[in-house]
Amino acid sequence: MKALRYYGARDIRHESMDDPTPQSDRDAIIQVDACSICGSDLHIYHGHGFSEDIGFCVGHEAVGEVVEVGRGVHRLKVGQKVMIPAAVGCGACRSCLAGVVNTCENNLSGCYGLSTRLQGSQAEAVRVPAADANAVAIPEGVSTEQALMMTDALATAWFGARQADIRPGASVGVIGLGPIGLMVVESAFVMGAHVVYAIDPVAERRAIAQDLGAIALHPDEAAARIKEDTHGKRLDCVVEVVGADATVDMALRLVRVRGTVSVIGVQQSRRFPFPLERAFAGGLTFRVGTCSVPEELPALFPLVASGRLKPERYISHRLPLSQGAEAYRLFEAREAGALKMVLTPD
Repeated sequence: MKALRYYGARDIRHESMDDPTPQSDRDAIIQVDACSICGSDLHIYHGHGFSEDIGFCVGHEAVGEVVEVGRGVHRLKVGQKVMIPAAVGCGACRSCLAGVVNTCENNLSGCYGLSTRLQGSQAEAVRVPAADANAVAIPEGVSTEQALMMTDALATAWFGARQADIRPGASVGVIGLGPIGLMVVESAFVMGAHVVYAIDPVAERRAIAQDLGAIALHPDEAAARIKEDTHGKRLDCVVEVVGADATVDMALRLVRVRGTVSVIGVQQSRRFPFPLERAFAGGLTFRVGTCSVPEELPALFPLVASGRLKPERYISHRLPLSQGAEAYRLFEAREAGALKMVLTPD
């Protein structure tokens, strides 16, 4: 099959690799209908990956059709359309059965496309381990592109907003307006936010946030504007979606006393100077971590099917898989309005 393979910093190649095959009778093989590039894929693209492996297939967001199932798979059928959440678990422990695969009690949690351990989904086909738990049927009323956005991006956005304790009437800040950040803005309003400040240096992304109803600000003006608007009290909730020390620090400076900061930007920082004294004195709630997609889907399916959340609106490019290297380049450079890049096998 053809797939996008990683060979080093900014070296993604569209190449042949072995077709995926079942490694257990609980596995399924999914023929990919569409896959997408996540902002966290840029960590790998920049050479700051999660392993030293090369030549592996990247990507962790995909939807497709079941083409093969092992005899231990009972919930999926050949021909069924499914979404493949970004991370997997053993599918049998209490945590996995509750949808919280990132705390798998058998230590089998993992993410597609980070190493050779679990090949990625930016390919013509992908192996799904423990498929009854790690592939999800696309429900009626949800389109292929909507389902694709729920395999990671929308679920992460909803998780980030939920972890920020957003309640009706809340004032909210969102730092970073890539696709996930924009979906946090949208989610915050669905959760009842009174006002949302959307912060990003890219004017085009601020314009999208403004269209969603947010007050869009450049990072250089955000602190002063929010201080003025809140009479110095700052914000109830702040969601950081970048994954940089500077933006986490900004989030901590924008939140009020007894407020909540939710950090969902992918972190690789080992020496962040956390202001523990100020957080203690202010009664701050600080949450950081990754989303378990299956845990969020029960809330998201009806919101998407009813049109209250419209994740497909953030897709900026639809390209063939063979143009994957160019898609990564555009996405990194934010050229041509690049926001969410969707790839389909040629």
